[in-house]
Amino acid sequence: QVQLVESGGGLVQAGGSLRLSCEASGRTFSSYAMGWFRQAPGKERAFVATITGSGGNTYHADSVRGRFTISRDNAKNTVYLQMNSLKPEDTAVYYCAAKYGSAGSSRRESYSYWGQGTQVTVSS
Repeated sequence: QVQLVESGGGLVQAGGSLRLSCEASGRTFSSYAMGWFRQAPGKERAFVATITGSGGNTYHADSVRGRFTISRDNAKNTVYLQMNSLKPEDTAVYYCAAKYGSAGSSRRESYSYWGQGTQVTVSS
């Protein structure tokens, strides 16, 4: 079993920045690729970013590429999402997810473990 706890959400103005954190409990954190997804009311849960187990490779959705950056610190069992140049359309609940195996994925079906979510609201 792997437990994931997100933190760092809040209300920010358009153009501002926020850093989300996700701390994992469980053995061999580096054996898991990690991902961030987001969900707004009335919309499907959407891919945001993924990172390989070692942190050597990342992939970001077109909608956030150049603004958001996923990273991880395996010594702290933590994955991060740095969010810059925030827009009102970024408003959503953001979820951290883990999948066994080093390779990342943009498919939510690939992930076995999910955090509780953290709310990000961007005002205009």
